[in-house]
This record gives sequence, structure tokens and C-alpha cells, in this order.
Amino acid sequence: MQKTFIIFLLSIASLLAQSAGNSGLAFLKLGFGARNISMGDVSSVSTGDVSSLFYNPAGLAGLSGNQIMIMHNSWIQGTYSNVLGVQTTMWSLPLAFGFNVTTIPDIQIRTRATSQPDATFDANYFFGCVSTGFNVYDNIAFGASIKYLYEGLYSEEATGWGFDFGLNYKSPVKGLNASAVLKNLGSMNILKNESTKLPTEFRIGPAYQFNLLNDKFAITAAAEFQKYLPTNDSHFDLGLEILYDNLIALRGGYQSGYESKSYTGGFGLIWGNFDLDYAFQPFIDGLGDANIFSLKFRF
Repeated sequence: MQKTFIIFLLSIASLLAQSAGNSGLAFLKLGFGARNISMGDVSSVSTGDVSSLFYNPAGLAGLSGNQIMIMHNSWIQGTYSNVLGVQTTMWSLPLAFGFNVTTIPDIQIRTRATSQPDATFDANYFFGCVSTGFNVYDNIAFGASIKYLYEGLYSEEATGWGFDFGLNYKSPVKGLNASAVLKNLGSMNILKNESTKLPTEFRIGPAYQFNLLNDKFAITAAAEFQKYLPTNDSHFDLGLEILYDNLIALRGGYQSGYESKSYTGGFGLIWGNFDLDYAFQPFIDGLGDANIFSLKFRF
């Protein structure tokens, strides 16, 4: 079954040659869960909870019980997102449902050079997805997601479908894992004159977790290579988490290749079945800062 992982990677490599054109639906690039975002959004390999449905559905494999995660993302220039993820077990498989509503408010309409706009409108985006993951071998898990997509700009609307596929590999080295995921395959209907291209994305990378001082500290370090296939955008992302006594976590991350952002940070508090997380992402060039809050409940 290790050959399955290799064949998957080779098939992805052939897709990397596709680099013509630009993509839209940028809200699909926004992360889910303040923990993940504070770690440089390095999460295809380092999740293993309900947020896997947004990053790499293979991370759902082996999950039991139920989880609910909600997130509010107060992003730059007034843009905001509200996201919900629910994970449960059906037909002996982990099944997860996710919803994202993103709004860009008060976009100005101008037909002439005046101090006041003629009017304003909101751009609205939505997706709803269903995901599952399962083990195909002792150390290899596979996952898939299907997404319903919507975009509304002024008086125009369009819908479409997207698909994610991912693999997780647990190496013989304790705590060392690797993942590969292909996200946002699919298409949209025509919006006014043409269809919006999905930001099809490939990620691959390892994560390593180890404990110190009689397991009081759990350290997770992760790295990913990220490539958006419709464009020439590629990034290297790094993330680190230090968890003390399964109670409080400090996190940091770095994302390369962006003009207006690079460093991320945040913290988390664990109280019983509740996880409360916060992420901070500064931007340059006067764009402002992003503040992300998420709450997860396990039952």
C-alpha cells in the first residue's frame, strides 16, 4: 500500500504543469480553526480533528465520538467569515459536515469621479461540504470531500461543485507523519460572462510530534509545500505548537511567498471537552490585522 501513496504523488506532479490563468473564490483559501491558522495554516498533516474536513479529509480517519467547531474570522478590510464544522460517525465511518459564509461588505460603485460612491453592495460566498476518511492500510489513510459552492456579486450569482482528495501516512518513526492533498477540483457555472476558476491547490509535507519532561510538554512541528495550480503561486509554510500539560498551548507560524503577510501566532486553552483558540495574523501595507477565534466541543 505504500505504492498507493507514491502513485498518488506522481499523479499530482503531472498536474503541477498546469499554470495558465488566474483563479477566484479566494475565500476557499482561508483557513479553519484558530489553532491551524496560528501555526502558519500548516494543517493538512497536523490536524486530526473536525477541522480536517477543510484541510485534508484523510485526517478524519479513525476519529470517534462527536465534535463541533465554530469559528469567526474578522479578516482585513472588513471581510469576515463564519464557519461551522460537525463530525460524527455513521455507517462505521467518520462523517463531517462543514459550512462557510464569507462576506465582503460595502463594495463601492462609482460611475464618475466623486467623493461619494453611487451605491454600495456586499459580495457573498458560501460553501457546504461533506467529508469522510478511512484507513486503506495500517499506516495509510484516504479521505474525500464534496463541496457545494455559491458566489453572489451585485446582481449576479453562480453555483458550482468542488472536490478534495487526501492521503495521510504514518511512518515507522513514532510521531512522524506525512500528508498529500489536492483541493478544490471542480468548476463553477457562468457568472455574467464567464466562469470563476476554483483555486485548485496541492499540499504536501511532514509533521513531527514528541514529548518532553515526563510528557508535560507536547511539541508539534510541521512544514508544508503549497502550490496553487491555476497560477504560479507557491509557498512554504512552517508551524510550531508547544502544549503544556494538555491545558495551554502557544503557537507560531511562518508563510513564505506572500507580499503582505508572513508571521502568525496565537494560543489555545483546553478545559475538559472544550478547546478555545485564538490566532493573530498581521498584514502590511495598511491592510490591517486578522483576529480569529474558534471554539471546539467534543462529546
